[in-house]
Amino acid sequence: MAVVKELLRAENDGTLSFGDYTLSSKTKLDGFEFQGDIYKVKTFAEITKLEKNGMFVYESVPGTAVENFKASESEVTFGVSGDRDAQFTLELEAETEYTVYMNGVSAGEMKTNLSGKLSVSVELSEGEVIPVKIVKM
Repeated sequence: MAVVKELLRAENDGTLSFGDYTLSSKTKLDGFEFQGDIYKVKTFAEITKLEKNGMFVYESVPGTAVENFKASESEVTFGVSGDRDAQFTLELEAETEYTVYMNGVSAGEMKTNLSGKLSVSVELSEGEVIPVKIVKM
C-alpha cells in the first residue's frame, strides 16, 4: 500500500485508511467526520495514532499506514504496512480474549489488559501489506 497522503481517508466500502510513515516530522489532522464520529490522526516515521471522539483507537511504533480499518464489537480488520517491523496497540474490550490473525494465519490468542489495550508485533517490509483480523472469542 502507498501511504495515505491525505493522512485520513474514508473509503467507498465504509472503512477508514490513515497514516504516513514516510513523514519526517509529526503531522496531524483533527476534526475528520466519519459516520457520525470525529476522528483525529497523528502520524510520521516514529508513530501513527488514531483517536475517535477523543478516545484511543490505534497506535503503532514506529509509524505505519493502515488501510480499510473497520471495527465492530466482535472483530477488527485492517491492512498494515510500513518500512520496518512495528508494534501496534488497539483499544478493545477490557480483560477479554481475542484471536489474532495475520496474513490469514492465527498468531495465537491474546487477552486485553484492564484498560482494554491489546499490543501486537508485526513483521513489515516496504511495499508489503499485512492483513490483520482480531476476533473476540
